[in-house]
Amino acid sequence: MSRPLISTEQRRRRLARRHLLASGTGTDDVAQITDALLALHASDPATVFLTALARMNNPSVERIEDTIYEDRSVVRHHAMRRTIWVMGRETVRLAHATTTAKIAAGEQKKNVKAVAASGIADPENWFAEARAEVLAYLAEVGIRSTRQIGEELPHLAVPLEYGSAKHSATLNAHSKLLQGAAFDGDLVRVRPNGTWISSEYPWTITEKWLGGPIAGLETRPAAAELVERWLRQFGPGTETDLVWWFGETKTLIRNALADCGAVEVDLDDGSTGWVAADDAMANEDDVDPWVRLLPGLDPTAMGWKERDWYLDPTWVEPMFDRFGNIGPSIWVDGRIVGGWMQREDASINVELFTEIDAPHRRLLDDAVGQLEAAVGGVVVKPRFPARMTKALAAS
Repeated sequence: MSRPLISTEQRRRRLARRHLLASGTGTDDVAQITDALLALHASDPATVFLTALARMNNPSVERIEDTIYEDRSVVRHHAMRRTIWVMGRETVRLAHATTTAKIAAGEQKKNVKAVAASGIADPENWFAEARAEVLAYLAEVGIRSTRQIGEELPHLAVPLEYGSAKHSATLNAHSKLLQGAAFDGDLVRVRPNGTWISSEYPWTITEKWLGGPIAGLETRPAAAELVERWLRQFGPGTETDLVWWFGETKTLIRNALADCGAVEVDLDDGSTGWVAADDAMANEDDVDPWVRLLPGLDPTAMGWKERDWYLDPTWVEPMFDRFGNIGPSIWVDGRIVGGWMQREDASINVELFTEIDAPHRRLLDDAVGQLEAAVGGVVVKPRFPARMTKALAAS
């Protein structure tokens, strides 16, 4: 029996609807937007906001802030590829069990090694006791920044050396204690000191903030459910896509695909893709023409390792930096056709790789105007500018 074929056009329609980009699919429910994309890249704080704003019917920075810091229905946490994400409460627990717990174990070894190199006797015990002290202190005082912890518990601000002889850095122990506790799921980052583009996040106890734990699930069943969720929002995806997106081994991904009952489909380029068990024959109807300005690191743009079906290979180099981070992109009907960047006056400069027709040009002008209004004069400079982004900023 032959496998179902999911064409490139069908993939673009799926993307448009499932990622809330097609006309009529937007929502002001920020938690729903987050779940539609599984997780929002948060290593650049502005990405979370710009990602959500692009999918809202009534774009509002305040509504996004309320979802994160008042409703607390989404959570900021390290997970896949050691990246910081914003995820829904259920997703964050799955991601922690699948990826973060292993990251935490590796970080703990590095921290103990750094403490030992500093000359402190019994480094494992010192680090454990210092960590317990920090957690107890935060349980008492509520919320504190890394800087405040260093000032209020100065005996824990011991300088430690990390890295190699060629590339080393000196970091204070209390900052690594806080980060390690966050990897373990004991601490979370809360409302930043500053505006919505700031990354100076204070810390607090996870269970006080969320009312329950992040850690506690078993790895294999969590991985199966998380992979299934990815397939429902991003599928079809290849094994290469999945291994890259999760930053995990082929063994974990293959086990998860088997455990969630994923099925194989053929793709237009001759490769094999995977979709959720009941999703192989789900055909999306035609969608109306659409245009969106998506930020650097938007989950749609970063969703797949093999991107030829939505980005001409000719434009990969200008659209990405050398570490594989994509810059702000212009999307037309499921493919990237250019890039954009804010000028110093907060107006938006665009460049297209290819001609678009007049109706799409009008939609692009509308999208530019909507984004300029949504950011309210705030100039967002991507933390990971692509080559094209730098050129647009200078022009």
